[in-house]
Amino acid sequence: MHFAFTEDQAAITEAAREMLVESCTPTDLRRLLASDEAFDTARWATIREMGLLGICVPEDQGGLGLDTIDLIGIAEAAGYVALPEPLIDQAGLIAPLLASLGGPVERVLASEILAIGHPANPFVTDADSAAALLLDHQGEVHLVARDTVTLIRMESFDPFRRLFRVEWTPSNATRVAGDWGDIVQRGQVLIAAQLIGLGQRCVDLAVAYAKDRQQFGKPIGSYQAIKHLVATAQVAIEFARPVVQAAAAELPLDNLASRTRAAHAKLAAARAADLAARTAVQVHGAMGMTWEVDVHFFLKRAMALKTAWSTPAADTATVIERMTTAPTGPAMTFASEVAQAAG
Repeated sequence: MHFAFTEDQAAITEAAREMLVESCTPTDLRRLLASDEAFDTARWATIREMGLLGICVPEDQGGLGLDTIDLIGIAEAAGYVALPEPLIDQAGLIAPLLASLGGPVERVLASEILAIGHPANPFVTDADSAAALLLDHQGEVHLVARDTVTLIRMESFDPFRRLFRVEWTPSNATRVAGDWGDIVQRGQVLIAAQLIGLGQRCVDLAVAYAKDRQQFGKPIGSYQAIKHLVATAQVAIEFARPVVQAAAAELPLDNLASRTRAAHAKLAAARAADLAARTAVQVHGAMGMTWEVDVHFFLKRAMALKTAWSTPAADTATVIERMTTAPTGPAMTFASEVAQAAG
């Protein structure tokens, strides 16, 4: 199977990446922290104007008619800048779910935030900024207005992931679907893509510092010890990235193979991001542990996302199930089910 992104996919990813890198800098993150703001309204408006919220919504419902694989590069870019705004949740999870249910997807396209509360996550993210919430009751999906629920703020390791426990009462009037479909696998893959971006940003920060920091009369990046640390982290990212892309491509299969792909992607990306973040802290030396160094934004986000939509233990169990219940080996373990289906 030949796997490569199309020119259109590359173009929309590059446009989104440029906008995010330019508008969401560490300086901007510090400004939001100082003012205790959840997100930047101007950047959120730009995200809407670019049509990014409708990427995974069918054209006849006002979207671009694309799929998760088309969003994967944008998710990586969102991770790269530690984006505070819920672009990926809205575009990759909530909008396609509402579109498939015939629900009010136009609310998401109009940049109205809907938070999502699923059993895979103990708390609801961005509930205080949401106009409504998609909540779970015995496996069913309920759509409830924010003013009908009680939000209890919880402590968050990442200050830009505002977490809440939600107290509410389900009813027949709030029920919109009998199940969540493949939203867990979508969540795993999109989290994995963000983790790849976070890891790459940490490596880039480490490289930039190693070029500038002088020790014994020359940049510390010239020493083998530093080179090996950074190279090892970069290799982990390069090996994890195609795993994530393959998981996104095979997500529509909705079988054990695709579920294992999603779990494997999350495991590989989380490991790579964790290694890259810790490496960046180490390369920065003692100052790497301080608030003044930007690395902490990306380390905190990586650690927070590690258990979003699934835990490492659950992902490992999924991979073990695949390895013990289906044929393995060079011809089977990494065979492309997409290519087989197409053939």
